[in-house]
Amino acid sequence: MSLSFHWFLPTYGDSRGLMAGGHGTAMSGDRPASLRYLNQIAGAAEENGFEAVLTPTGAWCEDAWLATAMLVETTETLKFLVAFRPGLVSPTLAAQMSGTFQRHSRGRLLLNVVTGGEPHEQRAFGDFLDKEQRYERTGEFLHIVRELWESREPFSFEGTHLRVQDALLNNHPDPLPPIFFGGSSAAAGPVAARYADTYLTWGEPTFAVGKKLEWIRGLAADQGRTLDYGIRLHVITRDTSEAAWAEADRLLEGIDPADIERVQANLARSESEGQRRMLELHGGNTDRLEIAPNLWAGVGLVRGGAGTALVGSHEEVAERLIEYSRLGITHFILSGYPHVEEAYWFGEGVLPILERRGVWRRSVDRAAGPVGTPFATASTS
Repeated sequence: MSLSFHWFLPTYGDSRGLMAGGHGTAMSGDRPASLRYLNQIAGAAEENGFEAVLTPTGAWCEDAWLATAMLVETTETLKFLVAFRPGLVSPTLAAQMSGTFQRHSRGRLLLNVVTGGEPHEQRAFGDFLDKEQRYERTGEFLHIVRELWESREPFSFEGTHLRVQDALLNNHPDPLPPIFFGGSSAAAGPVAARYADTYLTWGEPTFAVGKKLEWIRGLAADQGRTLDYGIRLHVITRDTSEAAWAEADRLLEGIDPADIERVQANLARSESEGQRRMLELHGGNTDRLEIAPNLWAGVGLVRGGAGTALVGSHEEVAERLIEYSRLGITHFILSGYPHVEEAYWFGEGVLPILERRGVWRRSVDRAAGPVGTPFATASTS
């Protein structure tokens, strides 16, 4: 098994501390998401051997399609996992955009389909469907997109929510962009099983992740399909466990209690089953945050979406990742604050261990000349 590692592109900004907001809640950092800074993160990810960067979607961040398109020419091998919401763009236009992106990036597009779990944010974009209807529409959307990617004849479709007539692409994406899809609710499972290439989950203890993956595997088998699986986590990895937990403590001490109260109140409105599961891991309580060995729920106190981090020495973090891989996880989408520095901590500290263990290999050699930073040197404590 060869694992794939991806990094995160914070198009709302970055910081040395935990940033409050996200997923329907305003969010910004003291390092603005300028094009120059996003290029630095993309360069750090590419330099350290990450396959792709995930770019979020929503009113609280920059548009993912435009932001990543501007990074294509400043990177060489890095792929872009573009998140988008199917209810906010025509399926024919999305299929066409995918073809354009693939052609000009030379095949470096991956797609993360986000149905949307925050009704107040959906309504701000003009989407007034309820949760069940949104998942129905997502299924119709992906059906149309896949037909357009593969059809060489005009295609028509009439569903409950979407309709196209005599639709045809002039330029088909080559290769077809893999579809990443997450969702923990009963409505999400069948859509993932039928249309996703990779099913994504947020970071929970291994027993909970394993149970969720078995659910999706069963649904996919009913469709005659086999999926890949991925997980979204933050990381705090250092030369020693003590140094990593000291960093987690520093991040926790920097949180304003008012931000915890504000963000938790906003996230309580979410219709996302995954978000509900994230909130249950900590319950807004700061004194029981290590919910499994090396799995820390502190990020979720102030951040919507992925709310857990692997915290520990490079060896400990590598071992936890391998434990997830034994469940069938092959894609790891990671992040850390700040994103430039933490990409090097992980790239220089953890990836060499995984390479020695035979579960990961660098697909592209590092650039010639001096590389790296002092973040993960043996002398660091």
